Amino acid sequence: MPIATASKPMALTNELLNELLDVLAEARTADAALREVDRMRSLVAGESIFSIQQNVTTAHDPAGEIRLRRFYSSEADRHPVGGGKRKTLTPWTECLFLQGRVFVGEGAQTLALHFDDFEQMHAHGLQSVINVPLLRGDVCYATFNVFGTRPQWQPHEVLGIRLLALAAARWVPAAPGLAYRFTDMSFTSPMES
Repeated sequence: MPIATASKPMALTNELLNELLDVLAEARTADAALREVDRMRSLVAGESIFSIQQNVTTAHDPAGEIRLRRFYSSEADRHPVGGGKRKTLTPWTECLFLQGRVFVGEGAQTLALHFDDFEQMHAHGLQSVINVPLLRGDVCYATFNVFGTRPQWQPHEVLGIRLLALAAARWVPAAPGLAYRFTDMSFTSPMES
């Protein structure tokens, strides 16, 4: 399946924001709401893929690991909902899960440094990412992820994706039994942001 495209990425205007908020106010299911967020994402980010990864880590998981499960996917045939992965403590996990900060990665070299599945991304032409932590208090319960085919993001695209993440957050529940497993660890290094 080809990556979702828009003719040209555009800024999230007041008109588009109002349209999105009105549609989300009437949405009855998470799937309907997230499909609308996804539609707006394709307008803002152009050629890109989008997913939401739910943090499903529990107290029974090994210390030093975070377990993620795909809650939404714009490419469900290639990256199905329910698919999971484990992440260890890295500068990327520190940025999102310990510091609650947005991660903006630009260029294939940056993706290769931070993602162990980079070869799969590269095969699909992905060269950049915006990961937005969805937070409740200081707990990152999910990540809102947009991977783009261009090597660099424009400031209005980053802002638009962050606003879409805020709009989507109410439709993404925290997993039952969510527990952080990086509690006794400390890792500090510079991050691209």
